[in-house]
Amino acid sequence: MRQPVENFIRALRASDVRVSVAEAIDAHNVMAQIGFDDRNLLRSSLRLTMAKSIDEKHRFDEVFDLFFARDQFQINLSGDQDGEDGEGGESSAQAGDGEPGDGGGEGGDQPTDNALANALLNGDGQALARQMEQAANQVGAGNIRYFTQRGYFSRRILDQMGLAELEQLIARMNRGELDADEATIERLGAGRQRLFEEARNFMDRQFELYARSAGEELREEFLQVTRLSAISPRDFERMHRIVHRMARKLASRYVRRRKTAKRGTLDIRRTMRANMGHDGVPFLTYWKQTKIDRPKLVVICDVSQSVAAAARFLLLFVYALNEVVRDIHSFAFSSHAMEISGIVEDHDVEDAIPKVMEAIGFRSTDYGQMLQDLNEDYLDLFDRHTTVMILGDARSNYGEARADIMKKIYDRSRRVIWINPEPQSFWGLGDSEMKNYRPYCHVAASCNTLKQLERILDNMLKSVMRV
Repeated sequence: MRQPVENFIRALRASDVRVSVAEAIDAHNVMAQIGFDDRNLLRSSLRLTMAKSIDEKHRFDEVFDLFFARDQFQINLSGDQDGEDGEGGESSAQAGDGEPGDGGGEGGDQPTDNALANALLNGDGQALARQMEQAANQVGAGNIRYFTQRGYFSRRILDQMGLAELEQLIARMNRGELDADEATIERLGAGRQRLFEEARNFMDRQFELYARSAGEELREEFLQVTRLSAISPRDFERMHRIVHRMARKLASRYVRRRKTAKRGTLDIRRTMRANMGHDGVPFLTYWKQTKIDRPKLVVICDVSQSVAAAARFLLLFVYALNEVVRDIHSFAFSSHAMEISGIVEDHDVEDAIPKVMEAIGFRSTDYGQMLQDLNEDYLDLFDRHTTVMILGDARSNYGEARADIMKKIYDRSRRVIWINPEPQSFWGLGDSEMKNYRPYCHVAASCNTLKQLERILDNMLKSVMRV
């Protein structure tokens, strides 16, 4: 019983259902207590033990149905139906009654020394399914990682079941070396072909259980290091999931740091003074308090054609960090600056970003006009608590740079971070004003992948979170 439980837990983890060591021990105890007889009771008990959230419960049900499906050899070689759950029900039990080789099928089945051949001749789907699962465990079929490995593991399973000996037996019967009628030879040949089909189906299920998530992880790792401008629209949904997962990881890291700091350190001096009347026995304790500031963030995104893709994911990332960042003001611009905080707050970020792009995106860029708009209408947003993040390539179509306003924002703000999708070797070339803006940035970094964006935001949070 131990091996099936461990395999099931591994399949759950592969489907992103988090199962702790304690929960795994509880699952073993549940299995030991109730067994496999009552499928519904088993499902409910294990779901209660290992699935925490509604989403995890849905994934648990999918994995449970797939893992405990026993649909191999449901139709035996005589064309009868096996048991309802593929466990060899009434018909297979009848076919397998008595001693091996008693027959029960057409054509005068004869006993052999080959267990696989006997199971095929008797149409014993239960025995065949059991042999296949045992062979799969022996060859490590659960270690499949890639779609292309299905054929390899299918062949290894059949070899472990004794396919080579079965083929030799059929060949000897065809040559007349063994006494067998035509019906028996035909049934063994049909059973051999059926074995190939069932082995492929079995490995399809193993791939779904253990390896599909590995393929997804490989795809996600590739997307994290792909240029944001090269991300295909068909991958946007997957990218959104990656961004949310990254943001949750960052948020939990810094929320945990705040909670640790809030517990404080014992203020020994105050504690001793307060307890002088108690002969120094610390009945009253006082703790040093550390003020924890959540940063106020102003995000300014260039949504012109050249950097629109990067702006989409920066906004998505920043707004997913709302547990850590207390106050976010976001602006989008091609030429004139437009505050988009209201749009993002009134809609899901995934829905708001296309609206922003439609309203103001994909136009020619004018950084000087954007800075002038900020100076005239929004300068009060910038103070010593404000971290400013600017995403753009600083290409202003040879317009006025207005670096004087950039300096004013730099002087008023706590920190200015400029994220440029272009490599640093391009800064200052052509219509790029990056060299004029660079002196007024605490951090100016080249960033054109999601992994680089995560690192920049992590460093930003690390620098502004006082613990």
